Parts: sequence; C-alpha cells; structure tokens
Amino acid sequence: MTTTATHTAAPTGRRTARPLALTYAGLDLKRQLRDRMGMFFTVALPAFLFFVFGIGDGEAYGSANVAMFVMVSMAAYGAVTATTTVAGAAATEQTMGWGRQVALTPLPSLAFVAIKTAVAMIVAAVPIALIYAIGAATGSSGNAFDWLASAAIVWLGSAVFAVYGLAVCLVFKGENAAGIASGLIVIMSFLGNLFTPMDGIILEIGRFTPLYGYAGLARYPISEGHLPNDAGHDPVWLLLANVCAWTVIFAALAVWGLRRRRERV
Repeated sequence: MTTTATHTAAPTGRRTARPLALTYAGLDLKRQLRDRMGMFFTVALPAFLFFVFGIGDGEAYGSANVAMFVMVSMAAYGAVTATTTVAGAAATEQTMGWGRQVALTPLPSLAFVAIKTAVAMIVAAVPIALIYAIGAATGSSGNAFDWLASAAIVWLGSAVFAVYGLAVCLVFKGENAAGIASGLIVIMSFLGNLFTPMDGIILEIGRFTPLYGYAGLARYPISEGHLPNDAGHDPVWLLLANVCAWTVIFAALAVWGLRRRRERV
C-alpha cells in the first residue's frame, strides 16, 4: 500500500505544477503588458527615438540604408530594456518575500526561473516587432537576410541582459534596484553606439562596455562591422568576445549576489 501511494504522488504533483506554471506565466505576462509606465520605456520610447533619429533616411549604408541601421539599434535598445526590467523585477520579488510565497506552491524553483525567462523574452519581442513594422512601413530597406538575421540577433542577444538585470537586483538592495538597472541601460546605450555614432576616445571606451558587442552583432548583417562616418571597423571576433566576457561577468555577479543574500538569511 505504501509503495503504491509513493508512485502515484509524484505524477500527481507534476500534473498539479504544470497547469499552475501555465496559469502563473499567463498572469505574469498580462501584468507586464499592463504596466503602462514599463511598456512606455520598453516600447513607446524606442519607437519614438526611431522616429527622431532615423525614420525615412534612405541614404545607403552597407547592404541596407541608414533607416534600417537606426531601426535595428532602437529595437535592440527596447529589447534589452524589456529583459532587464522583467528579470530585475523577478530578482526583487524573490528578495522582497514573494519567493517564499511561491515556494509554498507545487511550482518548482526551476519552473519559476523558466517562466520569468520566457516572459522576459516575450516582452522583448514586442518592441522588436513594433519597430520593425514601423521601419518596413516607412522606408527601412535591406535584403531578406538583413531583416531576419538582425531581428534574430536582437531578440536572442537580449537574453544576456536578463542576466544583467538579475545581477544588479541581487547585488543592490531594495525596490530601487530595478530602476538602477534600467537607468544604467541608458548610459550603456550611449556608450554602446546605439543612439549616436561615436568616434575618438569615446568610441575606444565604448568598445569595452556591455552593449557595444551586442549592438555591433545585431547590425553586422547590414554593416559587416563598418562603423558610421568611417570611424573604423569591428571584426566579428571582437564583438563576440565583448558579449561573452560580459555574460560571464553578469553571471558571476548574479551568483555572488545570490550567495551573499543567502548568507544573510
């Protein structure tokens, strides 16, 4: 009798956790999309910046035009803002006590992390889709490979900044940690050559900042590493090294922050 009960309990727990995970994912996604202030900075602001900096600029640039170059940059900015915000909020929820409430449900910790990651990537797809749609309707031009490859790199690469959001919110205390993470994204965007072309010493400094490699890879299908205003050329290995190095740094900071918080409990 005892053996039978043991064998039937685990599947029942799994069956209970699955619909709970789907329900929680749906509710969390709705909550993120209904956050008007958050969606403004994630979707509306990058789209507005695209209108200001590049919409309708038909000057040739690489295999596309300037409008598409700016379009990819603004989509990247919106995507990393989304993943940073969602992941940072998840870390804050854990440290503010929501994690204990989730722990009382049949939802495994791994499932919680997977749900937050999936929600972050879905939210990141919203500004990408909107900005690319605006670009297609207003004169951004390039070949099919430019469109597909740049969109894929922008979307997949934004996952790195989910790790960044977790790291910042685990290292810093309080509810303001997510705001700190989002605010730093703006500074990194300037240094990462997203908002305006850089040259000279600022460009050399920018090459070592977190968003530089990600943005360069996203635009590589268009520019093949050639910078605006003949400011130089970035080989693909340099951009990949930047992304890999910062991914390791963010992951290490997240692990360190998590261990430090556990030691305090």
